Amino acid sequence: MDPLYYSPILIVALLLLLGGGIWIAISLMGVAVIAIMFFADAPLDLVMPSSIWSSVSSWTLTALPLFIWMGEILFRTRLADDLFNGLAPWVNRLPGRLLHVNVIGCGIFAAVSGSSAATAATVGQMSLPELKRRGYPESISIGSLAASGTLGLLIPPSIIMIVYGVSANVSIARLFLAGILPGLLVIGLFMTYIAVWALLNKSKMPPPDAGLSFVEKFSRLRLLLPTVLLIMAVIGSIYGGLATATEAATLGVVGSLAIAMFSGSLTWENFKASLYGATRTSCMIGFIIAAAAFLSVVMGYAGIPRALAAWIGTMNLSAYQLIFALTILYLILGCFLDGISMVVLTTAIIMPMVEAAHIDLIWFGIFIVLVVEIAQLTPPVGFNLFVVQGLTGRDILYVAKSVLPFFILLCVAIVIMTMYPEIATWLPTTMFTAR
Repeated sequence: MDPLYYSPILIVALLLLLGGGIWIAISLMGVAVIAIMFFADAPLDLVMPSSIWSSVSSWTLTALPLFIWMGEILFRTRLADDLFNGLAPWVNRLPGRLLHVNVIGCGIFAAVSGSSAATAATVGQMSLPELKRRGYPESISIGSLAASGTLGLLIPPSIIMIVYGVSANVSIARLFLAGILPGLLVIGLFMTYIAVWALLNKSKMPPPDAGLSFVEKFSRLRLLLPTVLLIMAVIGSIYGGLATATEAATLGVVGSLAIAMFSGSLTWENFKASLYGATRTSCMIGFIIAAAAFLSVVMGYAGIPRALAAWIGTMNLSAYQLIFALTILYLILGCFLDGISMVVLTTAIIMPMVEAAHIDLIWFGIFIVLVVEIAQLTPPVGFNLFVVQGLTGRDILYVAKSVLPFFILLCVAIVIMTMYPEIATWLPTTMFTAR
């Protein structure tokens, strides 16, 4: 039987399991068991343990829980307050003023977090009450925060990049480098929109705050110094060839603990909370990665990736047409799955098509991160929407409507990066060639 005929059966089975509220990892394993029992000629008792063990025993994957723990530690310190107080005086003269703190603050915190939800929650707890107190429109405040939180996925260190790098066997250091310029592009698009919106809606903007002298503004920058030093230590050690991603993550954990200790906000309670939070998140991600690896191996035995790649090959799609088709696919998946599940579930299936189309795998990794960013903003399963909903008490539809302009800007970023792939590939190519 042609694999393309029974692959819809597996898709329906997966949707039924997910729709029934079954855990994502359990659903993936259930579909894998169905596939290996009915459509693949392989021993379940050998394939299942070997595929699961090989997926979670990778040394590279050890960076994942460490980066998550680093973000959890900083999430429970005074970093957010320092971000606001250090940045606010410098954006007061820009059109949109303190709304830019959402974007820049998320960009900075993303460089030490790696998590979209943690970035949105940390900056939002600090910025939203201040913006509301000063009279900024709630819709643009909510929209800019939810969208800017997705920078936690794009600006390194990124958890999604680590997952993709492990799944696709791509250099994580190169992926981290590749995410810098696209991250700056997204920040620029968001800040430009906020400035244009503020200029067109001057009546909705509150009066500016009293200005500070240059000396006072400069003195406020000292609040950002611990964060900047941590970013330089973590990212610089990777790019300088001094440490692997795992070693840099260890450095990040030690650095974040030092920041929390010297700021006086490290207690036994929040230390335990950060450790428990990182453990829960890491176990969830590891469980999903293991289940998806098992499903990927089974699908390989069933011949589905080969058949699908051959079918796509008969359509003679160009690289641009394939990217367009995959963008639509990921946007649909983003309505039902979280970003990590999307990456680990689809990587093994689409990699043959991507390689056949001669698409650079580093560029494709950044493309996946961008579409996963969009998935964080699409209901009903948009994690950043849930985070901001929890912070504001607003219903999910109001939050989604507020995010819509930024959703469009992320789509524009994908178009720009597709037209000019050097935005993602130039920096890693230049840095690694220079060594």
